[in-house]
Parts: sequence; C-alpha cells; structure tokens
Amino acid sequence: MALSEPVKTQPWLRRETALILAAAVILSAAMGIRQTFGLFVEPFSFQRGFPVTLIAFAIAIHNLVWGAAQPFAGAAADRYGATPVVAFGAAVFALGLGLAAMASSAVMLVVGLGLLVGIGISCTAFGVVLTAVGRQATPEKRSMAMGIASAGGSFGQVAMVPLAQFVSQHSGLSTALVTLALVMLAAAPFGLLLDGRRPAGSAQKEEAALPLKTALEQALGHRGYCLLTLGFFTCGFQLAFIATHLPGYLSLCHMPAGTGAKALALIGLFNMAGSWACGWLGGRYRQQLVLGWLYLIRGVAIAAFFTAPKTDLSVTLFAAVMGLTWLGTVPLTSGLVAKVFGVRHLGTLFGICFLSHQIGSFLGAWLGGLTFDLTGSYAAIWWATAIASLVAAALHFPINDAPQMAVASERG
Repeated sequence: MALSEPVKTQPWLRRETALILAAAVILSAAMGIRQTFGLFVEPFSFQRGFPVTLIAFAIAIHNLVWGAAQPFAGAAADRYGATPVVAFGAAVFALGLGLAAMASSAVMLVVGLGLLVGIGISCTAFGVVLTAVGRQATPEKRSMAMGIASAGGSFGQVAMVPLAQFVSQHSGLSTALVTLALVMLAAAPFGLLLDGRRPAGSAQKEEAALPLKTALEQALGHRGYCLLTLGFFTCGFQLAFIATHLPGYLSLCHMPAGTGAKALALIGLFNMAGSWACGWLGGRYRQQLVLGWLYLIRGVAIAAFFTAPKTDLSVTLFAAVMGLTWLGTVPLTSGLVAKVFGVRHLGTLFGICFLSHQIGSFLGAWLGGLTFDLTGSYAAIWWATAIASLVAAALHFPINDAPQMAVASERG
C-alpha cells in the first residue's frame, strides 16, 4: 500500500508543475512587457513630440482599464476557464502594442497603450492566471503555489527590460514595441495548461452551491475585505509611479544612461525571490500581518532612497528592497481572499479588490507626470508614496481572516 501511494500522487504533481510553469510563462510575458513602459517615456517624448503628461496618461489609462476590466475577466475565467480568456487577452494586448508602435497622434497612443493594453493585461495577469493556480491548489499549498508562480513570472521583468532597451536602441521604438507584441503572442498557447481538474482530495464542497450574488454580498459586507481592498490601492500607486517614472527621475539626477533600465531589471530579479518568500511566509503566518510589514518596509525604503545621494550603490539597494517587496503583495492578497471566501469565485472577488490597486496605479503613473510637468520635480510624489505605506499598514494589521461560514468546510 505504501509503495503505491507515490504512483497515485504522481499525476497530480506533474499537473501542478505544468500549471505553475505555464502560469509563470504567461505572467513573465504580460508583467515583463508592462515593466518596460517606463523606458518608452523619453523616446515617445523626444522622437514623436508627445508631452510627458500625455505618455504618463496613456500608461495610467491602461492601469485604470486593467482594473475596471479585471472583475469581468476574472468572472469569465471562473465560468469558462482561464484558457479562452488568456487567448483573447494576448491578442488584444499584442494589438495594443502594435497600435502604439505606429502611434502618430494622442488618440492612437491612448487607445493602443491605454485601452487595448489594459484589456489585454486584465486577461493575462494575476486576476486570471494566478487565480487559476489558486483554484486548483489545495488550501494548505495555495499560498506557496501562487508565490512560486509569481516568482517565476518575475523572470519576465528581468528579461523584458534589457530586451526592450536593446531593441529600442538598435532598431527604434516601433520595432521594440512590435517585438514585445510577438513575445505576448508566443506566450498565449501556455494558457491551454491552466485549466485542469483538481486532485480528488481537494474539492471544495461548499463552493458549488454558492451563487455569485451571495459571494459578492458576503465580500462587500466584510470589513476585512474592504480594508484589504483599500490597502491594495497603495501597492498600485507606488509600483506604477516607480515603474513609469524611475528611469526619468534617475536621468534628472544625472545618473549614467541605462541606469533606469538596470534598476527596473534589478527590481524584477529581486522580485523573484520576494514573491517566493511572500508565498512561503503567507503559508506560515497570517497573511495580513505579512502584508502590513511589507508595506512598512517599502515605505522606509522609498523615503531613504529619495533623501539619500543618488549613486550606483543607492540605486542598487533601492531596487533590491523594492524588488523583494514588489509583487509579493499579490499572492498574499489573493491568498487571503481565498482563505476567507474560498476559491469558487476567486477570480471575481480578487478582481474587485484589484480594481482598487489599479485606481492607485492610474494615479501613480498620471500624477507623477502631471507633478513633474507642473513643478519640474517628482518630490511631492516620492513623499506621497512613502506616506501611503503607513496608511496601508494601518489598514492591513486589523483584518479578520476567519473563513466565512459559507466556506468553513474547506478548512475542516
């Protein structure tokens, strides 16, 4: 009997490995491409004459559209599976990048880099891909599985930034954007591996009968879910501002050319370790406490970097700390939603929570450009991102993570 046990579990282990690898590839493409957008602010401005405010607005719009579309993309994945949603999203994402590559007017830029990219990424990022992992993993392994997938997905942030920088420098802005579009299309077939059956021992019995309307009422009336949603705003605000404006800020500080690309790549590199570590910590400690400390560490790092002299060492240290705390919030937040409400409607509930994140992303990207155009400085936004961490930590620490009655059987 003991000899046959590994044979029984082996098929699920193979499916789990394939699932995590597929999720990592898709996230690498989608999030890695998004990480490159800050590199295109100056080329769009100097080569095509677009104001920094307009470029920042287009990037901000994709964040806002991403957030608005995420609950619908998540609901579609909950109902039809992740595979068709990822395929649709990859095609729209690539179309948006192609339109941005040809953009000769403000409308083309905003529709391509803003509207279409926003819709595309809502179907190829966390709300669909990571929740597919969470839906199939057992409760005790869920946080770690999502953390590993997020960590693997961070590889794209390391690879895409140097790729975009190299192609842009040697072949131009348009070729770089078209190259990124082809990368997104190449990742789409991995969506076929996202939908599969759970192992026999991990079925969540209570979720089959829970209507979406009941789940939404339960979540929106839950104080902890509302606090989590409000706190997630800070994550989006900070990350979008830094990803969009860090290269330009370092140029203003007279740092060598390419320092911004190096910093973004380092953030992606350290994010691999950070996402895995956050997944590990979320499986052993209360996830809301890990989130609270993560925001505090991030706020201290932002304040220290802004006030410190800008050197290669200070930029490297800042990128390392930010990378370690960069997207670890996602497996922790989605894992906390799954812990309290189950996974039957995880895509929808996380999507609503993620909308707050993306409203923050919109404001972080847009206000960064607006503040710079109005004042010639990023100082006010740097301080705002640091102070926001204190608010986010205060919102997360008191969250009650006890499972709701409708999903209590999952744990017992």
